[in-house]
Amino acid sequence: MSQIPYKIYLSEEELPKAWYNLRADMKNKPAPLLNPETHQPMTAEELKVVFCDELVRQELDETTPYVEIPQEIRDFYKMYRPAPLIRAYCLEKKLGTPAKIYYKFEGNNTSGSHKLNSAIAQAYYAKQQGLKGVTTETGAGQWGTALSMACSYFDLDCKVFMVKCSYEQKPFRREVMRTYGASVTPSPSMDTEVGRRILEKHPGTSGSLGCAISEAVEVAGKTEGYRYVLGSVMNQVMLHQSVIGLETKTALDKYGVKADIVIGCAGGGSNLGGLIAPFMGEKLRGEADYRIIAVEPTSCPSFTRGVFAYDYCDTGMVCPLQKMYTLGSGFIPAPNHAGGLRYHGMSSTLSQLYDDGLMEAVSVSQTEVFEAAEYFARIEGILPAPESSHAIKVAIDEAKKCIETGEEKTIVFGLTGTGYFDMYAYEKFHNGVMENYSPTEEELAKGREGLPTV
Repeated sequence: MSQIPYKIYLSEEELPKAWYNLRADMKNKPAPLLNPETHQPMTAEELKVVFCDELVRQELDETTPYVEIPQEIRDFYKMYRPAPLIRAYCLEKKLGTPAKIYYKFEGNNTSGSHKLNSAIAQAYYAKQQGLKGVTTETGAGQWGTALSMACSYFDLDCKVFMVKCSYEQKPFRREVMRTYGASVTPSPSMDTEVGRRILEKHPGTSGSLGCAISEAVEVAGKTEGYRYVLGSVMNQVMLHQSVIGLETKTALDKYGVKADIVIGCAGGGSNLGGLIAPFMGEKLRGEADYRIIAVEPTSCPSFTRGVFAYDYCDTGMVCPLQKMYTLGSGFIPAPNHAGGLRYHGMSSTLSQLYDDGLMEAVSVSQTEVFEAAEYFARIEGILPAPESSHAIKVAIDEAKKCIETGEEKTIVFGLTGTGYFDMYAYEKFHNGVMENYSPTEEELAKGREGLPTV
């Protein structure tokens, strides 16, 4: 076997020509989306009121294993893809571990994260449908930044509702969105009916992704020629993000490397679902086995402390019901610095896989995440986003276990993006004023009070 380079680059010809639909290989399919009023499965016609037509088709397709990537999207991908798979030789040496560590780096584009993989696809389908623009929500701002770039490329209007605590903590991310022509509103706001209701019930709230989703959906529904798009949770998004895992698997196969452990941060599921897709597919088909680990913050522990139940996808309770691991749509997480992981629920696909025992989940505290981020930055030379650093933390933990056991495990994790717009958070950490938070059982019980009876 040839020496594995520090960075494994694929050629443009090796860029995936089709996305992989993981649900096609699932024996236990995710439960259907339900109408929030009738509690009946949502029809394509109902979903098309909110989403683009082609995205609805992708959302409901549970049988087609591969969906062709349109040439115009592939051409856009070529500006920053294929993304490198990096062998963390320096980290391995510093740890003194026999483990082999790889990370898929998704931060080599202006949006700074993996979110552009789905943003360009969703903007493309909106343009093909002849729409004027789209609305969306964003947590830390990576999704809003990516969508503003994609909409600018296709001359679409872009209205972004940004979770208020992130709007205040990450002003430069906000300004990148505006540079690409998007309007950015802190959520909850007084601009929508649902925003005003949330502020009346929770005055002074720092907001949540659930709040921002409700506002974006309301504006899309009331504005002619607009549809709502989103950067996580839904099946259509994980379909687009499968390009991450497909490239990772191709790069490993190129050098005859088999992963033992695959690790990703988990908020709504876009990065994790995209990274693990081909590995989980092999596991489902009985072709190979992997340990797959989802990592979430202790402040918003959907997998590790949530319940598997139908719930609203948004705080305003206007979106379809989804069966998922959830803390309750009324749960308002603490304003931690991993804004992209502050969602009350988890993808229905990932939730089903987790409930079936096909993957694991662990939660980690904010300060230990930043300790791992700083350690990684000093050794590997990349300043990671807070979200990605959750995966870094657990990858390091697993590599340390190999020191004790002497096992030469191969660990692969997703480095979803860079942290250069997150320096306020790093400042808090360096100044020793960053706090850890874990919701009490009483707070979790209160969040579950609003779960619908289905």
